[in-house]
Amino acid sequence: MEAGGHEARANRIAYLTSQYPAASHSFVRREIHAVERTGVEVLRFSVRRPAADLPDPADRREAAATRVVLAQGAGRLMAATLATVLRRPRAFAGALMLTLQAAQRYPAGAVRHLAYLMEACWLSRELAGVRHLHAHFGTNPAAVARLVHRLTGLPYSFTVHGPDEFDAPREYDLPGKIADARAVVAISSFGRSQLMRWSDPAHWGKLAVVRCGVDALFTDEPPVGDRAAPQLACVARLSAQKGLPLLIDAAARLVRDGVDFRLVLVGDGELRAELEARIAQAGLDGRVSITGMVAADVVRRVLLESRAMVLPSFAEGLPVVIMESLALGTPVVVSAIAGTPELVDGECGWLVPAGDVDALADAMRAVLATDAGTLARMGAVGRARVLEMHDAARNGAQLARLVGAA
Repeated sequence: MEAGGHEARANRIAYLTSQYPAASHSFVRREIHAVERTGVEVLRFSVRRPAADLPDPADRREAAATRVVLAQGAGRLMAATLATVLRRPRAFAGALMLTLQAAQRYPAGAVRHLAYLMEACWLSRELAGVRHLHAHFGTNPAAVARLVHRLTGLPYSFTVHGPDEFDAPREYDLPGKIADARAVVAISSFGRSQLMRWSDPAHWGKLAVVRCGVDALFTDEPPVGDRAAPQLACVARLSAQKGLPLLIDAAARLVRDGVDFRLVLVGDGELRAELEARIAQAGLDGRVSITGMVAADVVRRVLLESRAMVLPSFAEGLPVVIMESLALGTPVVVSAIAGTPELVDGECGWLVPAGDVDALADAMRAVLATDAGTLARMGAVGRARVLEMHDAARNGAQLARLVGAA
């Protein structure tokens, strides 16, 4: 059975994400565009509204092309649910059973799971002619996609980025989502191993690695930057998983040791006020600055002006900013966690133990002491790896083939 009872078109699929577009999730936009370049029509759906202050014009254009599920309002979602009950009572009963099982597994989220069912009922009615539904993130988008599958029979797949899904695999029912999906995508071999850990070996054959692609802004032109100034950059969402208080502590150690440097934090998030207070308490005003959210061209400029990009994360999938930095020939200092060592080693950066402020400070000191020629050679190695492993067009075509759309 096809969504809404309509005949599916061979070249039309739909994407569902938790919030699209989003400044920190530009890789989804690049993937969608790459899939479209294979001749596939892609309908865009987002559970929540995008931010009102998207800095990138490309994201603002995507926002205009995206339908937002929760923007329909409670009335339309309830009407779609009632219509589904009347038209497909047996399928609805099966989806409701799945929802109640999820609520029993995680009672605090019972209302949320009922909302997912209502969202799936509305979305099912909007997928006329769609032959496949792909969700980004194994959290609520994959839950809604799975319910659409139970309601309509429409095949679905989803991409898992981590670390959220790996932090709570049972709460998110990764085994069940994998079992029902046609294909499941990880963005690194590490991520695929975690999916294998939480799924039946009978389903391992549907697990694939499709790496995130890098924007042409970072790859197309040979990078030309002046790295003479003692500047370091960190591009990240200001959230707990990025380990940024550790970065401030490491910067304070460098100051105490008399090391000359400047650190630019590019990004915004829930920890901004806390980090600003920490910077002031450490006497780092004038040494460490926070830009807030900026457009991609500003990120590019900051990276080209920096000797290295530093990201001391506690938990990750494989951050796109590492790829962007290396694509610009800027070496990186990053935690040796998750999929990061699949891209970074001593030839293009510094891998440090997560949570180790001494090792982080030592690596930052080493960057500042390294001559420009060595940094350039490291950056060239990193750029070559990114161009080989993280080509957006190639990886988008891979995903299109995986879901049978191209």
